[in-house]
Amino acid sequence: MFRVLAKARAALGPRQVGRVQTMASHRLLVPPPEALRRPLSIPDRLLLTPGPSNLAPRVLEAGGMQAIGHMTKEMYQVMDEIKQGIQYAFQTQNPITLAVSGSGNCALEVALFNLLEPGDSFLVGTNGMWGQRALEIGERIGARVHPMIKEPGGHYTLQEVEEGLTRHKPVLLFLTHSESSTGVMQPLDGYGQLCHRHQCLLLVDCVASLGGVPIYMDQQGIDVLYSGSQKVLNCPPGTSLISFSSKAKQKIDARRTKPFSVLMDLKCLANFWGCDNKPRETLAFLPAPGRALGPPDQVSLALARPLSRSRETQAQQRAPTPSPCALSPRLSGPGPAMASPPQAPVPLRQERGSQGLHEVTSALIPRPHVSRRGQVPMVQSAGTQG
Repeated sequence: MFRVLAKARAALGPRQVGRVQTMASHRLLVPPPEALRRPLSIPDRLLLTPGPSNLAPRVLEAGGMQAIGHMTKEMYQVMDEIKQGIQYAFQTQNPITLAVSGSGNCALEVALFNLLEPGDSFLVGTNGMWGQRALEIGERIGARVHPMIKEPGGHYTLQEVEEGLTRHKPVLLFLTHSESSTGVMQPLDGYGQLCHRHQCLLLVDCVASLGGVPIYMDQQGIDVLYSGSQKVLNCPPGTSLISFSSKAKQKIDARRTKPFSVLMDLKCLANFWGCDNKPRETLAFLPAPGRALGPPDQVSLALARPLSRSRETQAQQRAPTPSPCALSPRLSGPGPAMASPPQAPVPLRQERGSQGLHEVTSALIPRPHVSRRGQVPMVQSAGTQG
């Protein structure tokens, strides 16, 4: 600071430097908080809610890495890895597949802000709090929202959905795959094809289900699918995953008005993530590099075994004690053919031994341990924490 003032004295002269000194010497009216002077103490807990969930050691290690620039080739490489991992987890080949710096609610807004325009007909499966959230966002956009209201604990049949499609002729249908507020899993087979017969897009929330129960975006005809990082994937909260089909992209390209949000404009996001085959441009916002380094390592964690085996093991682990979301997928038969996992060799990261690759199942139910402060581990009861 003194060096800056000395240079200012020489450059500005005596009058201006006096003003600079006055501005730099204002008395602080707000003292430093005493709480921030003490070391942070975090209790050890086994989290048994739908989310957030305990983090695997490798994910904690990745999150503690040094920050890197958001417009560097290293960051672009990490982002490309994340896209490949999301495509594998979603079982999709959609080019517009990316992560958003925000929770699952943020991904929902990205979807609705880009897909809906004022006056569009929007059919919403409202059988819990996440359907209600989609309904509220649609109303704020100015869409003509038509809720399909169900009592908590219910799900929608193909017949009920077809009645709503025929009556309201919506451009978009919203369904929650795993409604964590009520513990209901919504079947998805056949719903995408039904929507397409009625010239409607299908938007699905799989925040609480991705990695825990089967989902096949392309084969189930889902047009927009989004999830969160903090639940079955065992990553820190604050990152969401989303993918758009070619039909959804056509709807966005045909918009008559610009999306309400600049931050969530899909054209900007797709360009920054390298999804549009155009040169990446500098944007007015940037991802959180520390958070961004977590998902690729968590995807590597998931790839320690195929998705089918991981789901079977998770189903076995849930059998003695129902999960917080009360999910009970039927995993006895083989599902549709899955895409291969993304290739592992990446020059940015050093190779790790087999001991560094923890399987998803071990990350899902970490063992409680005593912290360095000697605290007794506590178990948080199950609930609907989102």
